[in-house]
Amino acid sequence: MILSIDDTINLASKLSPRKVFNGLKLLSGYYLSRLTKKDMQWGKPISISIEPTTSCNLRCPECPSGLRSFTRPTGMLTFEIFKKAIDELKHDLLYLILYFQGEPYLNRSFFEFVNYASKQNIYTSTSTNAHYLDDVNSRKTVESGLDRLIISIDGATQETYEQYRVGGSLTKVIDGTKNIVKWKKELNSKTPQLVFQFLVVKPNEHQVAEVKKLANELGVDKVAFKTAQIYDYQNGSPLIPENEKFSRYRKKNNGHYSIKNKLLNQCWKMWHSCVMTWDGKITPCCFDKDASHQFGNITDASFSEIWKNQKYSQFRRAILKSRKEIDICQNCTEGTTPFV
Repeated sequence: MILSIDDTINLASKLSPRKVFNGLKLLSGYYLSRLTKKDMQWGKPISISIEPTTSCNLRCPECPSGLRSFTRPTGMLTFEIFKKAIDELKHDLLYLILYFQGEPYLNRSFFEFVNYASKQNIYTSTSTNAHYLDDVNSRKTVESGLDRLIISIDGATQETYEQYRVGGSLTKVIDGTKNIVKWKKELNSKTPQLVFQFLVVKPNEHQVAEVKKLANELGVDKVAFKTAQIYDYQNGSPLIPENEKFSRYRKKNNGHYSIKNKLLNQCWKMWHSCVMTWDGKITPCCFDKDASHQFGNITDASFSEIWKNQKYSQFRRAILKSRKEIDICQNCTEGTTPFV
């Protein structure tokens, strides 16, 4: 995650002595865990992803929401569950991502979530396909206190865009972006930082430069390029880009593909962050889309109990022992060391 100067200052403003101390405890515990191969968990997460919903209006391939392929229930996060989690974590939590699967703006309580977390001095971020950023919602977005808004824009023309964003409208994405820019100016607000996220796949890789130009014309703060996750990547896919720079996979001499990540037996994410699904389940990270690794439910236990329970500890130790054997890690691109 690369931040602009304004965004860095904004994020730093959310720090407190307690949050800094908590971060140092997490960091020291993580490095000692790598050294001893034991789970040394001394703090609480500094970052968490909370899922507003699994529902989505689009039908994107390689996405469980788009494919309607979840093995877990679809539903909407309630403010009661959200508040319970935030109230337990607010003194230590620095960064909240209001997104996991689905389209966050489909949850009618979305702005209430953002506003509540913002009042607790927590940096808030979300990711959207921008189809619900009409004039009213755009104003509410700016007024809610949201710090970062990631807009998925996977093409510079409708023909290209709809090849991945099946059922989507590039016109709506552009109009929604214009609405956010307008209300930031109207309300004299530096937030949310507006990010175009471009998921690079073979059908759109030729439009990388065009998207940068479009972002500049619209007044977007930043363009981020993301590699696509392919479930059956070993045998190749029409979505894997030709330019290996934009792919998380490498083609081998035998024609099959392998992931670039070396999957070392370590993972900083397991010590400083986690995911909470819409119904309160605590799972390790964003690669566990079906929540197949559940360590507890916030509706049945406190977060502290779940964060340090035996099941969670066993999972962290398994990461340190042989990460390649863990199913959700086998398609992972995340760095394994802080600040990399």
